[in-house]
Amino acid sequence: MKVIYFGSYKESYPRNKIIIDGLRENGVTVIECNDNSSSIFLKFFRLAVKFYKIRSDYDFMIVAFPGQEVMFLAKLISRKPVVFDVFTSHYMGYILDRKYFSENSWRAKYYRFLDTWSCRLADIIFLDTQAHIDYFVKEFNLPAGKFRRIWLGANPDLHHPRIKQNQGMFSALFWGNFIPLQGVEHIIRAAKILENEPIIFNLSGRGQTYESNKKLAEELNLKNVNFLGKTTDEELVQYIQETDICLGTYSDGVKADITIQNKIFESLASKRTIITEKTSSIQELLNDGQGVLWCNKADPKDLAEKILILKNNKELNDKIAEEGYKLFLEKLTPYKIGQDFVKILA
Repeated sequence: MKVIYFGSYKESYPRNKIIIDGLRENGVTVIECNDNSSSIFLKFFRLAVKFYKIRSDYDFMIVAFPGQEVMFLAKLISRKPVVFDVFTSHYMGYILDRKYFSENSWRAKYYRFLDTWSCRLADIIFLDTQAHIDYFVKEFNLPAGKFRRIWLGANPDLHHPRIKQNQGMFSALFWGNFIPLQGVEHIIRAAKILENEPIIFNLSGRGQTYESNKKLAEELNLKNVNFLGKTTDEELVQYIQETDICLGTYSDGVKADITIQNKIFESLASKRTIITEKTSSIQELLNDGQGVLWCNKADPKDLAEKILILKNNKELNDKIAEEGYKLFLEKLTPYKIGQDFVKILA
């Protein structure tokens, strides 16, 4: 099987790298046709020229994330089936979650148009959870039969188990973009509840809510929270390997409920327990105590209680982490993701 991986994408972004690596590990020839020009017209022109040179021999075109705009060009030039890894909704992300624009703005209408028609043009659409699929079908009035679920997975070359070397104070690590989806404010309020416990909270990343989250920690006069800022992949891996537990998402928004974030898979691959909210999506993949410990949505008190449970019971923490790592090896490596991908295409 030969596929063209097409679009304006970052090869290093986990979703794209895992799929490309997984397909290749399963014997699929992957030809990358990629352009990241800032001008959409220049981007389309260069993609069309690159495609023209390789157009004669392939079985599928896979439009990579982010691909809503590129889907229109892909459908125009491809004579073979077009597979769209939509991965996430522009409308849900920019309008409903981050609230960059109002729901009545022209931007909101534009994002709805892109989400709807890019999916209508695709022959097969991939998303990461069934809850996410159900959202797309209902919100954009799309045929359910087009959709298939492909888990995110994680890169085991980057994220892998390691025994914690630093046996000092118990530590909890959050990483990700500071956006409403993450609910970082609930982590900060949980840290306030636990301020007299020997627990340190390390928060890695930057983004939309970073300043307001940092201001909240200052207002609460917290001494047990470190804002690490943006870290490199190598630095992040070291932080994960030196932490006792990982922290997930805690928002009560739609996106948090229907998606499973990269950090969940990276924690499983690193054999670290992650505390995250109980959502529709995570129940598709994990049981409570299988790599994760569930807590209530947007509930700092419950989060603090779960952190204490793991702090005071190392045996339980290790057992949950071990169960999660077993699941990762069974279902979530690039090879397994690629295997599922190939079965769908076949």
